[in-house]
Amino acid sequence: QVQLVESGGGLVQAGGSLRLSCVASGSIFSIDTMGWYRQAPGKQRELVASILGGGSTNYADSVKGRFTISRDNAKNTVYLQMNSLKPEDTAVYSCNAGVLTTPLRLYITVWGQGTRVTVSS
Repeated sequence: QVQLVESGGGLVQAGGSLRLSCVASGSIFSIDTMGWYRQAPGKQRELVASILGGGSTNYADSVKGRFTISRDNAKNTVYLQMNSLKPEDTAVYSCNAGVLTTPLRLYITVWGQGTRVTVSS
């Protein structure tokens, strides 16, 4: 069993910054891609950013230049540094990871419970 736990959400004024963290724990052999998704009220969930085990990153156009994804493989943790936040960034942000489990070496996709980010204008 593998769990993802996010933290770092909250209320911030437009132009401000937040840093989200997501820690994976449990029966982990290795973690492949880790990513952050968000879902705003009345909208579909969208990919915000993702990072491969080797460090290659991918960003949604709407956050390029403002958000930075990073990971600490030793801590099974992925971060999302969010700068220059806008009201349209308001959403529930969820962490996602592709995990190879131990001891069965099964590949599973795991989601966190989400953390709410609210950006006031």
